[in-house]
Amino acid sequence: MRAAILRQPARTLALEDLPVPQPGAGEVLLRVEACGVCRTDLHIAAGELKPLREAVIPGHQIVGREAKTGVRYGVSWLGGADGTCELCRKGLENLCDHPTFTGYSVNGGYAEYAIARADFCVPLPDAAPAVDLAPLLCAGIIGFRSLRVAGVERGDRVGLFGFGASAHLAIDVLKHWNCEVYVSTRGESHQKLAQERGAVWVGGAVDRPPRPLDRAVTFAPSGDVVLAALGSLRKGGVVAINAIHLDRIPQFDYDSLLWGERQMRSVANMTRGDARDFVNLAGEIGIRPRTSLFSLEQVNDALAAVQGDAIDGAAVVVM
Repeated sequence: MRAAILRQPARTLALEDLPVPQPGAGEVLLRVEACGVCRTDLHIAAGELKPLREAVIPGHQIVGREAKTGVRYGVSWLGGADGTCELCRKGLENLCDHPTFTGYSVNGGYAEYAIARADFCVPLPDAAPAVDLAPLLCAGIIGFRSLRVAGVERGDRVGLFGFGASAHLAIDVLKHWNCEVYVSTRGESHQKLAQERGAVWVGGAVDRPPRPLDRAVTFAPSGDVVLAALGSLRKGGVVAINAIHLDRIPQFDYDSLLWGERQMRSVANMTRGDARDFVNLAGEIGIRPRTSLFSLEQVNDALAAVQGDAIDGAAVVVM
């Protein structure tokens, strides 16, 4: 099979011919149709997340068909949990002490075939285009979990700070919940997309919305953005930080920004329940991502486009 592989200490992926992997007990072999590109892949390639393998095939928004049966499945970032640690027993598998991460601790979907744990595969509809499903499997699910972590309720005023692959799907959920959505994001094209998707107000990356927010979610890996979101909250409001890597948290004034029972919460991974709930909701309300398509040979171009904010919505690698 053809696969794009990251070999240490390289910072770009190399296209190679590799043997088709063979599934073990409890695993399935998927013929990959498409794989979404996530900003986490950039952190892996740049070494901002500590390498766990000398060589790995990245990619964790996989749409594929089981090689023997043709049944369609999705695979996301959380590729497995031990099921036995204290957190797993509490139903918090996203916080498992010994997790498996697709495209990081095990090989992922920038390849013609991929192995996945059968019990962590998400059933997907047959009729939908693979390129529309791929961004749902991390960008969509983690955005959905971020809304849950922020405690969003129907009718809330919600701020989205950053408007890329994840936020442009989360806004459809918020509109379904009759929320007012305020977007702070850099880039004229991102701001235009936010307006097109139904934001009631759009400003720059650290601009504060004109009304106090009940909830906010940050999607940019920037401490400055986190403080802008925190400063936009009403008393008792919540900021959910959707970032696996954050550059820093600047020094800030407790009295003006955090006092008044405002809260900051981090978002870590997702559960299979989140995945099932979001995929079902996306089908119910007809969520369609904005996508830019790349071939497997163009995978480094896809990563560069995400890095440079050169696309609106989500990048997808198509086999």
